[in-house]
Amino acid sequence: QVHLVESGGGLVQAGGSLRLSCAASGRTFTYYTVGWFRQAPGKEREFVAALSNDGINTYYVDSVKGRFTVFRDNPLNMVYLRMNSLKPEDTAIYYCAASRRDYFAPWKPDYWGQGTQVTVSS
Repeated sequence: QVHLVESGGGLVQAGGSLRLSCAASGRTFTYYTVGWFRQAPGKEREFVAALSNDGINTYYVDSVKGRFTVFRDNPLNMVYLRMNSLKPEDTAIYYCAASRRDYFAPWKPDYWGQGTQVTVSS
């Protein structure tokens, strides 16, 4: 069982940066694939990024490639999403997610955080 808690969301101007954090509980966190989804108003939740349990393999939706970076600190049980060059269309609730299975698309995590709001103003 893994419990995930996000933080770091907020209001930022277009072109700015934010770093989201996700604190995970559980002694076996290092075995989990982790990542992020987002849900904009009136839209379905969409995959954003994922990271293998060893932190080597990364996966991104095309719209964030080159702007977002997912990384983890296993000893601290933390997952991060660094977001640069933010655009108004990045506005959404961002959810941290985790799965015991290796990543394959479409990724269907077993555990979810409660979400953190990111708003990008134009």
